[in-house]
Amino acid sequence: MKSRLRVLRAERDWSQAELADRLGIARQTVVALEGEKYAPSLPLAFKIARLFNATVEDIFDPDPTP
Repeated sequence: MKSRLRVLRAERDWSQAELADRLGIARQTVVALEGEKYAPSLPLAFKIARLFNATVEDIFDPDPTP
């Protein structure tokens, strides 16, 4: 799943650990999300979207085109 999470985090100058703390998740989960190795659960996706004041679709693209 394509994600803009890394860009959004960097725009705010947050570390992966800080983002993890804000979301109540492990830093390793942030690493997996940013590395596109893990698709978030729906509740986590909505939590991320609220944190960045965006829609889930603004952050995650489930079907990226090549």
